[in-house]
Amino acid sequence: MIKHRGFPGRLTGTDFQFTIRRPNPRGATPIIRRERYADRRPADRRADVFFMAALWEQFGEEPFERGNLDAGRLSWLFGREVVAAEDPFDPESYEALLRIDRARAEASFPEVFADEGSA
Repeated sequence: MIKHRGFPGRLTGTDFQFTIRRPNPRGATPIIRRERYADRRPADRRADVFFMAALWEQFGEEPFERGNLDAGRLSWLFGREVVAAEDPFDPESYEALLRIDRARAEASFPEVFADEGSA
């Protein structure tokens, strides 16, 4: 399992986890598509924004390996802003390749991409 050095481990001051420390000996937790309902707590939405910003800063539009990224946090974005970068895609593999769908990510999280327009 690749460890993404420099990637934040969690949202500061919260228990929202972004990475895991070691691989699960029983196998990787599957990445699934979780629905984000409009009535989610502000803290949950803030975690999504921060996680997307960290993904964008670390990987941009390039494919990246799942590695030590938390499956639960990825699942809130999977199938929308974060998509499979390989076919067939194994949602239970630490080596699975993902990528950011910039158009969808920018529509969902405009604050992450706001500074890029002025560069």
